[in-house]
Amino acid sequence: MSENTPRSSAWLGLWCAVLGILFLATGLFFVIGGVKLLMLGGSAYFAVAGVFILLSALQLFRRRSSAVTIFALVFIASVIWALQDAGVNFWPLVSRLMVPAGFLLLALLTLPALRRREGKPSAAKVAWPLSAVVVVGMVATFVQMFQPHSPVTDGTTLPLTPVDKASEQKNWENYGNTPGGSRFVALDQITRDNVRDLKVAWTFHTGDIPDSPTGNGAEDQQTPLQIGDTLYLCTPHNNVIAVDADSGKEKWKHVVNARAEVWNRCRGLAWFDATKPVSQPSVPGSVPVPQPQLAAGDSCQRRLLMNTIDARLIAINADNGELCEHFGKNGVVDLKAGLGDAQDPKYQLTSAPTVAGTTVVVGGRVADNVQTDMPGGVIRGFDVISGEMRWAFDSGKEDPNAALKPGENYVRSTPNSWAPMSYDPAMNTVFMPMGSSSVDLWGATRTALNHKYGASILAVDATTGKEKWVYQTVHNDLWDFDLPMQPSLIDFPMKDGSRKPAVVIGTKAGQIYVLDRLTGKPLTEVKEVPVKKGNIPDEQYTSTQPRSVGMPQIGADTLKESDMWGATPFDQLVCRIGFKSMRYDGLYTVPGTDKSLSFPGSLGGMNWGSLSSDPNSHYIFVNDMRLGLWVQMIPANTDKISRGSNGGEAINTGMGAVPLKGTPYAVNKNRFMSPLGIPCQRPPFGTLSAVDLKTQKIVWQVPVGTVQDTGPFGIKMHAQMPVGMPTLGGTLATQGGLVFIAGTQDYYLRAFDSSTGKEVWKARLPVGSQGGPISYKSPKTGKQYILISAGGARQSPDRGDYVIAYALDN
Repeated sequence: MSENTPRSSAWLGLWCAVLGILFLATGLFFVIGGVKLLMLGGSAYFAVAGVFILLSALQLFRRRSSAVTIFALVFIASVIWALQDAGVNFWPLVSRLMVPAGFLLLALLTLPALRRREGKPSAAKVAWPLSAVVVVGMVATFVQMFQPHSPVTDGTTLPLTPVDKASEQKNWENYGNTPGGSRFVALDQITRDNVRDLKVAWTFHTGDIPDSPTGNGAEDQQTPLQIGDTLYLCTPHNNVIAVDADSGKEKWKHVVNARAEVWNRCRGLAWFDATKPVSQPSVPGSVPVPQPQLAAGDSCQRRLLMNTIDARLIAINADNGELCEHFGKNGVVDLKAGLGDAQDPKYQLTSAPTVAGTTVVVGGRVADNVQTDMPGGVIRGFDVISGEMRWAFDSGKEDPNAALKPGENYVRSTPNSWAPMSYDPAMNTVFMPMGSSSVDLWGATRTALNHKYGASILAVDATTGKEKWVYQTVHNDLWDFDLPMQPSLIDFPMKDGSRKPAVVIGTKAGQIYVLDRLTGKPLTEVKEVPVKKGNIPDEQYTSTQPRSVGMPQIGADTLKESDMWGATPFDQLVCRIGFKSMRYDGLYTVPGTDKSLSFPGSLGGMNWGSLSSDPNSHYIFVNDMRLGLWVQMIPANTDKISRGSNGGEAINTGMGAVPLKGTPYAVNKNRFMSPLGIPCQRPPFGTLSAVDLKTQKIVWQVPVGTVQDTGPFGIKMHAQMPVGMPTLGGTLATQGGLVFIAGTQDYYLRAFDSSTGKEVWKARLPVGSQGGPISYKSPKTGKQYILISAGGARQSPDRGDYVIAYALDN
């Protein structure tokens, strides 16, 4: 006799209708999307699974227990497919199985009532235990979502090397700490063993709050300087502030309030002290460094140099914040001189200038993908005392150091150097990361010199500007794979146990190059790999592209359909369809008139945050982001073209087809994201890696950043799930066995054990940070500080003007 009452039967009918509609919608989505995916040559799973889910929905509408059996078979098949498709990888399995597991739980809970309605034994003794197993599995999976799932975790604890008091760091005098950009501090008061006791010592407010979360407006990306008991800060609008290193109290402030249409930021300052002896080069054949010559009455002996967003070079007296009147014209050099039409936002400066001996060297940012006629990427060296130009390097001329004739401008649209540079005092040589000629995605009219210098590392004499060598990392760059970071000057451990002066640099393409500092020749294997050509008429396609196979390639794997991801199977299916709909030939997929995928995209890979290094372990520390872009070149006579690009970040965020003025094309370019606004490839979307230069292998790699302060549709998830988020900002390595990083999408400053990759400390920030952490020891108190600037993360609307110092709580 049936145990169902009319009331329970009504509720069962309503529940089956609701569950049936859910299964029906899922099945239809899977079938329609799955058939489309099949037609594109993709996986058959979604179409087949969708058919059976529809059958299960039909049986639910009929209130038949076979609906549960059918869906249970779908789930079992899904598990088998997921393991075959993704392997035993946590986040890919979550994407494939978490939602089906939830559906299975609902079906199992319904099974006893359906069987009773059919006059059969309820099977509760089977349904309830199976439901419990599913619940336990889902809860365990949910708990694991809050644990890091590391790509590589082979790091072993290394002994700490005590700091030699004779070589203990006194000042952070350069953007990258050392002229060679080590981002390593020889201080060991704060170690991996006591970092847990790190607490806020003081907080300072700059008064300059950035105003844009998109990348087009103002962003705080600074790495401060520290000299003695004073910190020197710069704000997004180029205001400079001196702050007491122990108390955070303001000493002086120089207000510039520079403004530009896009890209307002100041990444750092340069420092010069005329009271100290000039270091002369020791490498034979190097050109000497000229002695500084102060004019009569010039009291500006200790000075700060700053590039401004509106293209000026400013010298400020470090002791009182006043302009150095004998530098340039009343403390200012006009960097638009000789550039021709270089109005905002075509030409800007975002990176710190480089003091190379007594020459201050500046490059410049030429806006991307605007038009073929753009300012030249000329690089110039100025006398650090007078501001008089000593040399210019114009890569558009056969003689790049030729002086301009009266009324002449530098060659237009040549490769530029917007990222930070490095300097080797022993060689008196500046190492410059080069970009590409305008426009980035179309190179049909590029010259032989454009090809020579584009996307290369250029070494020039700091005194004369004469070229020493140039090494190219991308041929005819059509991806905006310009070199984005400061070259790191290290002593590279050779196989025979010797050390060789080297340049190490990471690229947006996920490559790490190691070059002989004297010759520019690779010290690790670089292989020219064949690449496919495109369909753009007259484009100067190359048959090969370099890959630095002798070093780890980070985040540059060739994607497969099985790498597509989503928070649910639904957006994963959409990403799979998108992936199979695009042309994709791996790293160097050239743009064409069809839609193509670039991964990593022009955002990186690695970016301007640069590498940090540990000379004791011979490790370098690399943070990256993994954001694909789809690109489509569109004939310029189409009516689909929207307004022109202003050179900001919006071109990568779906603003429509943007004209590449002077070319036959516009470009449509956007991030490859799921409907929920999540990158379409599987996590991590950003990592921190340690690379052992002795073995040229990754020692450890961890996802860095959680979804706590971001999420689908820009909604904060408030969940510390360490999926690994895109990173924008640099790292700091210390002799205390730590690596600090704050440039994540959540609001934390973190410390990792530099030998194992274990997170050993983190501090909640009031807003996100894109700044570079520094560390210093107070000459007054002997206390070591960790300092970070926090103005906001790229994808967050939360903004601030914080500079925060941390010290041990003792």
